[in-house]
Amino acid sequence: MTEAVQAVFFDVDDTLYDHLTPFKEAVREVVRPEAGFPYEEAYHLLRYYSDKLSVELGGAGSADYSRGLKRLRTERFQKTLEHFGIPVGKRDAEELQAAYLARQYHIEMFAGARELLRQLVNAGYTVGVITNGPLQHQMNKVAAMRLAEVLPPESIFVSGGVGWDKPDPRIFQHVNEVTGTLPGSSLFVGDSWRNDVVGALEAGWQTIWFNHRNAKPESQHLPHYTASSFKEVERILSRLLP
Repeated sequence: MTEAVQAVFFDVDDTLYDHLTPFKEAVREVVRPEAGFPYEEAYHLLRYYSDKLSVELGGAGSADYSRGLKRLRTERFQKTLEHFGIPVGKRDAEELQAAYLARQYHIEMFAGARELLRQLVNAGYTVGVITNGPLQHQMNKVAAMRLAEVLPPESIFVSGGVGWDKPDPRIFQHVNEVTGTLPGSSLFVGDSWRNDVVGALEAGWQTIWFNHRNAKPESQHLPHYTASSFKEVERILSRLLP
């Protein structure tokens, strides 16, 4: 039997806002692929390479990551588009990254997300976010979404500032320690199977897999709940929380 939920944390990228749109707009502007280009498939591949290359560099908190970040960001675009038969040189990859980056600082939360966070905070739950990436980059997104209007700064955890990337259970354990919460009564909502579902489960947390991109499970792990829309996330939480 699962414990009563006392803390709810959310992933940021593609969980609180649509992460596909900045990618799609950047590719359209710089590469101009033919009609029918599979943007969503390419987006998933870009995130795969982002995670893979990040691990190779030691994670967002490491010195090697800081030194290799520029290469990571361009190489992931090159590898992704080469998969679809589109060669991309270093200069175009840098232009792609610049366009992608700029659009991530002009984002809006999914409909209902801000209201849900506010309701959870007002109801007395410990509420926050756990996100992978360089500290300042992710905090710029937090600022763009005006999360500080809803969440206290001490409940915003960025892997680049903490020192561990999801799915490393230590980042979830760190959150429990800092917030005074327990793993069994903590719930994580995220879209990434590898980072969010596996990471939270391995740390002993409850999970909602926000699978709005219709992805396939990558392991035998079993999320406690699965949602295909943010409205469904809201419905699940309304049943879980008194």
